[in-house]
Amino acid sequence: MKFSLFAHMERVNDAQTQEQLYQEFLSLCDIADQGGMCTIWTGEHHGMNFTIAPNPFLNLVDLAHRTKNVRLGTGTVVAPFWNPIKMAGEAAMTDILTQGRLELGIARGAYSFEYERMTNNLDAWQAGECLREMVPAIKGLWAGDYAHDGKHYQFPKTTSAPKPLTEQGPPIWVAARDINSHEFAVENDCNVQVTPLWQGLDEVEGLIEKFNQACETHNKRPKIMILQHAYVGKDEAELARAAKQLNEFYCYFGAWFKNERPINQGLIQQLSQAEIDAHPMYNADALRRDLMIGTSQQIIDRLKHYQDLGYDEFSYWSDSGMSREQKETSLKRFIDEVMPAFS
Repeated sequence: MKFSLFAHMERVNDAQTQEQLYQEFLSLCDIADQGGMCTIWTGEHHGMNFTIAPNPFLNLVDLAHRTKNVRLGTGTVVAPFWNPIKMAGEAAMTDILTQGRLELGIARGAYSFEYERMTNNLDAWQAGECLREMVPAIKGLWAGDYAHDGKHYQFPKTTSAPKPLTEQGPPIWVAARDINSHEFAVENDCNVQVTPLWQGLDEVEGLIEKFNQACETHNKRPKIMILQHAYVGKDEAELARAAKQLNEFYCYFGAWFKNERPINQGLIQQLSQAEIDAHPMYNADALRRDLMIGTSQQIIDRLKHYQDLGYDEFSYWSDSGMSREQKETSLKRFIDEVMPAFS
């Protein structure tokens, strides 16, 4: 099993400045690079001071000049926000500027807040249609002299300018949840990214069952990565604190997803402790059980099970609302105490 870092500039309030958040992001990425992680993943979001990530390609090019070893991945770019020609060209240029280190993760997106602002009010189903057109279009554009006549995109014969440094283009990863998404990814020779979010082991096992089914249907097996929040602690008091903080993070995630609360200056109206405590889907005890929160040995044991299930990569999700010190301490523990068990 390989290990990677998933990180954004993230905050639930304005206690940290955006510059401070970027310095924190760079610090975590430096730890991951020096610690032997295989990839750094960062994504795309717009108009949200909860997750500040307007263009992951910019961040990855910056990281390419600051890191030596890691590959650099979009986790993910959001298909309906892009034209395929623009996506193919910017990804290819990023592959050149990162000296062939790009991994291109693509998703349909998740937040109606963004669909309302970045598209002509597409819904999740239509966004999925965009994703299914985008992937073959990008591959065609990288190959060259490709024309497209689809439902969402139409253009005459075009070649990506530039073409990627990587022969046949960087690896493409598709964010998948339902069986149709898994089958689309496998059929189109894409790797798969999955995240159980706040859900537990049943979801972890169910996601790879769908992947295995898709692989059996199409008689091929790309890679599969699982993305999950993680925290490595020394004792139960520290772990309980981490679970409480991640519970608050998920309450804000859920509030953004529902898109019902007032938003000012890109920040959603603050949640009260009573609202956090009463949330019908998240609570600290459940997250302590279901996320990758534990001592080093507890996390090793759980990751061994993930490895036995067939996961190729575990991506350590660092966004949490915790302090920079907490994030850095936990990530270093993961690198120094957990990863050696999988050497």
